[in-house]
Amino acid sequence: MVGIVIVSHSARLAEGVVELARGMAGPDVPLEAAGGIDEPGELGTDAVRVMEAIERAGDGDVLVLMDLGSAVLSAETALELVPDATRARVTLCEAPVVEGAVAAAAAARAGGTIEEVAREARGGLAGKVAHLGDGGGDAPAPEPGDDDDAGWTRAEARVGAAHGLHARPAAAVVRAAADAGAEVRLTNLTTGRGPASARSMTGLSVLGALHGHRVAIEARGPGADAAIEAIRALVEEGDGPQAAPTATAAPAHAGPAEVAPPAPGDELHGVPAAPGRGAGPARPRGGATADLPDAPAGEPAAESAALAAALARAGRELEELRAGAAPEAADILAAQVLLVGDEALTGPAEEAIAAGAPAARAYDDAIRAAAAGYEDLDDEYMRARRDDVLDLGRRVTAILTGAADAGPAAGVLVAGDLGAAEVAALDPGRVAAIVTAGGGPTSHASIIARSLGIPAVAGAGPAVLGVADGTTLLVDGDTGTVVVDPGPDALARHEARARDDAAATAAARERAHEPAVTTDGRHVEVAANAGAPGDMPAAAASGADGVGLLRSEFLFLGRADAPDEDEQHAAYAAAVTAMGGRRVVLRTLDAGADKPLAYLGMPHEENPFLGVRGLRLSLARPDVLRTQLRAALRAAAGGPLSIMFPMVSELRELHEARAILDDARASLEHDGITAGEVEVGAMVEVPSLALLAGAVAAEVDFLSIGTNDLTQYTMAAERGNGALARLADPVHPAVLRLVATVTEAARPHPCRVAVCGEAGSDPVAVPLLVGLGVDELSVAPPRVALVKQWVRSLDTAAAAELAGLALAAQDADAVRRLVAVSTS
Repeated sequence: MVGIVIVSHSARLAEGVVELARGMAGPDVPLEAAGGIDEPGELGTDAVRVMEAIERAGDGDVLVLMDLGSAVLSAETALELVPDATRARVTLCEAPVVEGAVAAAAAARAGGTIEEVAREARGGLAGKVAHLGDGGGDAPAPEPGDDDDAGWTRAEARVGAAHGLHARPAAAVVRAAADAGAEVRLTNLTTGRGPASARSMTGLSVLGALHGHRVAIEARGPGADAAIEAIRALVEEGDGPQAAPTATAAPAHAGPAEVAPPAPGDELHGVPAAPGRGAGPARPRGGATADLPDAPAGEPAAESAALAAALARAGRELEELRAGAAPEAADILAAQVLLVGDEALTGPAEEAIAAGAPAARAYDDAIRAAAAGYEDLDDEYMRARRDDVLDLGRRVTAILTGAADAGPAAGVLVAGDLGAAEVAALDPGRVAAIVTAGGGPTSHASIIARSLGIPAVAGAGPAVLGVADGTTLLVDGDTGTVVVDPGPDALARHEARARDDAAATAAARERAHEPAVTTDGRHVEVAANAGAPGDMPAAAASGADGVGLLRSEFLFLGRADAPDEDEQHAAYAAAVTAMGGRRVVLRTLDAGADKPLAYLGMPHEENPFLGVRGLRLSLARPDVLRTQLRAALRAAAGGPLSIMFPMVSELRELHEARAILDDARASLEHDGITAGEVEVGAMVEVPSLALLAGAVAAEVDFLSIGTNDLTQYTMAAERGNGALARLADPVHPAVLRLVATVTEAARPHPCRVAVCGEAGSDPVAVPLLVGLGVDELSVAPPRVALVKQWVRSLDTAAAAELAGLALAAQDADAVRRLVAVSTS
């Protein structure tokens, strides 16, 4: 295979071109970067680096692409340094570096000779010229097919990608053609361009095949039919294998025809996502891609106006949902609101509309292309963005097609996956339960389902997508099981358990304002999580002993600049007043990762979940943190307020944060403003802090374990990845051992240990947490009464024994079985 060397004055540019070309052609092509010089940050080229890159590029022919000026001289000098045998197999090519590298890599992947690879590189600009016009010269014609028309098999396809047959899908076609034994060519029937060899990226680019264009695919020779089907799928899907459905996000078009339907009485096993039991007719989510129009209803201007109106409506709906959402949902929805005007989504859609596509189809294609791109980046943050993008796409296309006005039918909602906004908009009075093929217990959708009190099972697998509309489903959100079309006995057992649950809930609510005391007299505080001061009335009415987590992001999201001290003080003071003397724990700004704030100048990060987020970001912007702490200290003068720092990784970060807190107090005193006394705590979300808990506990008043992130980081299992749902379980023994490490380390100190993650409201986790010595559970307000009742049923010694057995269990499934047996 021909190797390729990229010579550039910039090391970063050379590496970036190699990364781009490799992403298009695949990992098999030998690609080497030779950029920059020894001085860091300086521009220049080095003949020795070029020589070394040529040697690394393999034993076959090597094509060298250079950017400008001395890069050519360095490449020529490098050839003088290598042996004659090496020099004979190296070709210096005058092609454009970026476009040439992509075209050359595709040709090399297809098995082209050095001459063919060089020709493809030289034609790298052809696609851009064809797309933008003559640019001062005629675009080269596509590589012609064989004049002999005998023996060709033919099929047609419609280009599905929002950007047309651009670099990534074209590269996928070239790879497929290279792997096929047949000769394959394509013709753009819409424009008349072609035919072009399917093994030529340049030829495919010059076809100018845009979204919606009709393309003829012809093949002859061994495997012609298989080659046509493979390439037709790539052309219609748009982004090749990268767009294929994964376990983390079932495709919206998946339906009963694509999976074997479960038989009556079958039991599907997923993971518990939201507690409770629900039953009713299955209601598979609609909005399939196949239902979108293929022809526009009007002129492009009318379609564009319809899209703009749909986006405006979607933005209003999301804002309304955010304003009325439970604490767990508010900041999640605020992040999604920002996507509505994202030009990376609307731009491709507008281009497709201008080319003649209907608005709904154009926007859906743009959404899917963007979502596939996020998935391709393979990091947690991007997967989270993918889910939000798909969620928004379903909302907008439903508005465009009128499906949004029909409203969901009552029953059990079944889907491949669900977005945060979709769940937040559900009516618990109509939706008896939720079952998803993908997802996990700590995904955004699951968190919001719990806040709404809708039972849910996630990660049930693709079989659930084969359940027909109207089929009765029994959903157990406590065990993660779904029974399909149950018999009379199973239905009777379910109804009996549901009656018992309702009675237990009613009994718990009657005692909601009483303390949670175990049978042996140990008091466990049960507090509420809150997303804004407006949530305080619900927290107080729930019987919560206080607010164990007040998220401050509500003040910072969805605006052009940070809130000033007075605005923050007013909000924090209102929260303190609303709780009437019960303690409020304010978490300082937890931005970054899935809650980026553009006005803070946050740089792009490859993996923001492992980047500058939480306290790290606040320490990078001490002015923002100091303002927030001044506002909090002022609010503490009116009632009990504690300050909690998120995402603490080591003791040094805590020391720096406390120094800023001391400075904020001193500055208030200097200004003659009263500052209240506050307790200081740290969140345990990173395994490193759990292992350092003894040293940290000596310096804080409390530790609060955020089990959502602690589970994610401990298990290296992203919370929304359905394929990893069983790993992303907070009762996994590995996570429980870290909880035990924290409680044991805090015991010698006057330091309370709380849990403010979703595990605090999991009926399986509660006895384990109490048994491990946790002092406080902070949960969504609707769960306060039930959690208190669960605590009242526990004996501390028995809970400790159960927790000890759980620590020795093999995995989370074993822990859940253990607790189920012990409490049955």
